Amino acid sequence: MTGFLLRRLGGAVFVLLSLTVILYAVFYVAPGDVAQIACGPRCSPAQVAQVTEQLRLDDPVYTQYWHFLQGIVAGRDFSTGTGVDHCSVPCLGVSYQSDQQVMRLILTKLPVTGSLVVGAFVCWILLGVGTGVLSVWRRGRITERLLTWLTLAGTATPVFVIGLLLIIVFCSTLQWLPSPTYVPFTEDPEQWAWGLLLPWVSLALIESAKYARLTRSSMLETLAEDHVRTFRAYGVGERAVIGRHALRGAVAPVIALSALDFGSMFGGAVLTESLFGIPGLGRELVHAVKVVDLPVVVGMVLVTGFFVVLANAVADVLYALADRRVVLS
Repeated sequence: MTGFLLRRLGGAVFVLLSLTVILYAVFYVAPGDVAQIACGPRCSPAQVAQVTEQLRLDDPVYTQYWHFLQGIVAGRDFSTGTGVDHCSVPCLGVSYQSDQQVMRLILTKLPVTGSLVVGAFVCWILLGVGTGVLSVWRRGRITERLLTWLTLAGTATPVFVIGLLLIIVFCSTLQWLPSPTYVPFTEDPEQWAWGLLLPWVSLALIESAKYARLTRSSMLETLAEDHVRTFRAYGVGERAVIGRHALRGAVAPVIALSALDFGSMFGGAVLTESLFGIPGLGRELVHAVKVVDLPVVVGMVLVTGFFVVLANAVADVLYALADRRVVLS
């Protein structure tokens, strides 16, 4: 197990390092005159030259990348023209628009998106796996056909359509819920939950459809194996076969898919955050793209990549605990 963990850790570090190379090449080397982008379209040549000197853009590309990478692991100093500001670890740069450190900006938005993602994740796992198990339990009956139709409809429906329907029905027509607003958990846990309930449900209804179909197909595949037929021949009840043996076969693919979805959702919940007015990472990323704030864009993508890699590393460990053969592979 120790060797397995070390291999996974080394792979995660390599992926993150490769991601920094790709991002730096795409956003800082390919665009052209980064100093002009940072300064703005109305800057004079003298101001652009000053920005070039402050950001040390006249250094070779490999030197600039080294400073960028060094800032992430050891911090970095930035010249402001009148002095020097220190960017603490992990330094992802300074915003062109607000002159705020990117990591501080991300940390202010991270609890918002984290609340959305974690709550929705719990909902879609419970709903998706539960629907898949129920579909297998009631296979061959009208319940299975109905659940199959619902999962197909959920997969094909965009999140903004479901979100709008939920707002119209529960906030406007029935008036059972207030309009979704984000309230920090530390201020009022009850209002925090009520404000995020509709966004959680919107994401859960979309994502759970994949998990329901995956759970159903994995369990049906397991039920067709020889050892399951042996259990039935020995008189093991259908409930025990499905709950103890078939469901165990669906754990591994669900873990793998949930790792990808959980990590990518930190930067991918743009539509949900925009629809419900949630001031999270997704909305901040959209704004940074509109104003061409390169450090914020790169920082957001790096943080999202970090969560994807972290979630996959955790999934690998859980996968290995569920199936010890993975450790030996």
